[in-house]
Amino acid sequence: MRKKSILAATFLGGAALLVSFRPADNERYFEIAKNLDIFATLFKEVNTYYVDEVPPAKLVKTGIDAMLKSLDPYTNYIAEDDIEDFRTMTTGQYGGIGAVVSKRNGKTVVQAAYEGYPAQKAGLLPGDEILNINGVVVEKKSNADVSKLLKGQANSVVKLLVTRFGQEAPVEINITRDKIQVDNVPYYGMLTPEIGYFQLSGFTVDAGKEVRLAVTKLKEQGAKKLIFDIRDNPGGLLNEAVNISNLFVDKGRDIVSTKGKVADWNKTYKALDTPLDTQIPIVIITSNRSASASEIVSGVLQDYDRAVLVGERTFGKGLVQATRPLSYNSQLKVTTAKYYIPSGRCIQEIDYTHRADDGTLGKVPDSLRTAFKTQAGRAVYDGGGVAPDVAVQEREIADITRVLLQKSYLFDYATRYRAQHPSITAARQFKLTDADYQQFVDYLKGKDVSYETETEKALTSLTKRLKAEKHYDDVKTELEATRRKVTTNKANDLTRFKPEIRELLEQEIVSRYYFQKGSIEATFDDDPNILTALSVLNDQPRYAALLRTGTEEAKTRPEAKRNVSGNGSGGR
Repeated sequence: MRKKSILAATFLGGAALLVSFRPADNERYFEIAKNLDIFATLFKEVNTYYVDEVPPAKLVKTGIDAMLKSLDPYTNYIAEDDIEDFRTMTTGQYGGIGAVVSKRNGKTVVQAAYEGYPAQKAGLLPGDEILNINGVVVEKKSNADVSKLLKGQANSVVKLLVTRFGQEAPVEINITRDKIQVDNVPYYGMLTPEIGYFQLSGFTVDAGKEVRLAVTKLKEQGAKKLIFDIRDNPGGLLNEAVNISNLFVDKGRDIVSTKGKVADWNKTYKALDTPLDTQIPIVIITSNRSASASEIVSGVLQDYDRAVLVGERTFGKGLVQATRPLSYNSQLKVTTAKYYIPSGRCIQEIDYTHRADDGTLGKVPDSLRTAFKTQAGRAVYDGGGVAPDVAVQEREIADITRVLLQKSYLFDYATRYRAQHPSITAARQFKLTDADYQQFVDYLKGKDVSYETETEKALTSLTKRLKAEKHYDDVKTELEATRRKVTTNKANDLTRFKPEIRELLEQEIVSRYYFQKGSIEATFDDDPNILTALSVLNDQPRYAALLRTGTEEAKTRPEAKRNVSGNGSGGR
């Protein structure tokens, strides 16, 4: 009981400090002290009288997580045990083997081994099933447990026992761990003799240096135009977004401003360095999963009319987080400000401050979005991500394709293909023949590829309603005829959606020989976003017209079609 009393006193002591050190705003801090007191005494009572044993750390963390969740998804408590994972997320560095491993149906399967890293050098292959790690059987271990077993100090050895397709007996693979640095730029290369392409997948430490190196190398290879692929990039470090923007805009330009409750923390970040290139034509490809720092870079280059944006409207995260140290080596990641790009707009879409009575959140309505201007006078808007200049809709995959991906049939067939074919042609040239595709179809025979289409779901729902309303017998014949037609069409889906399925299967197979870079190259000939970006860059008059106001091309921009009231400040 003494420990419980000490715990309550600790909470109460914290509350007293709040009051004693903050004489102003007495009413607010009385509320804080009162509620901390309630929390401490409640925790004491639960800990004393609850029927089962209560793990204190788990219970308190649940309370903290629930409290922070009521604010926004980005304000998080980071316990001491999770600090290493958080550090990996922000730095991109960890000690390990350089492989992606996941659990599937109780099996621990290698999904990818990164080129040039210890796992790939030691011969670990995608599709290998790990049976044990350093003698520890992993069958019942979680993904997190397996990850911890694989990670460790650089130069230490981890022993894996794996089974591999085509081999009867398990094999032991010894891998010497190394310092793993996840690349922010996983790929750069030439698409045409004049057009260079690079991907940016993160904003961890040195992202700016990686982009500078990629662009420099591409220009050395003859690039006179660039495609900058920032799709699905979730963001990261603010200063790296500033560094990357600085590569393409003049020194001294405003990049981004942050404004929050603590006025002393408000800051305007400027381009402090000499840029790498302020003239080379750029197309940036965005998606609805490009967020935060990705939106700063794409928004800055749009505001300065420095690049044409192609793809989808970005995610809409205009919030800035900072980490604050807590006791016992834990940390708080807390939203401290909103950011504003050069035109003056904030692209935050969801309003976390105002929730409906049921707790749901709303997006900023179109009627409340404000118009701003780019440097050239083009209309851009706040409150909903960064809109592209040329929209490219994300392709919806067919139901049959989704099933093949979810059940890992494409992945497993690629494992089989790799075992049966020692080599293939270059990644950009590799194509499956009709005979190859038929072998894949034969492989699927006897496997569960069943699924229910939206039409079938609608027919089932309609049937239930008709039966309830006693009208089923009147339309039974027509309904059953429609159901049979749908079923017949489903039976042909492997043929109907052959181009889509074959494309994804080719990418999966290529990745087994040429790793992540090969998988990226395999998309070049049929990725609608890349094809659109190439089209824009190959039509210089169109490219230039998209960056000016009043042209016919500019009028086709999604933002130009909006009818939103309000006038914001012009671009700086």
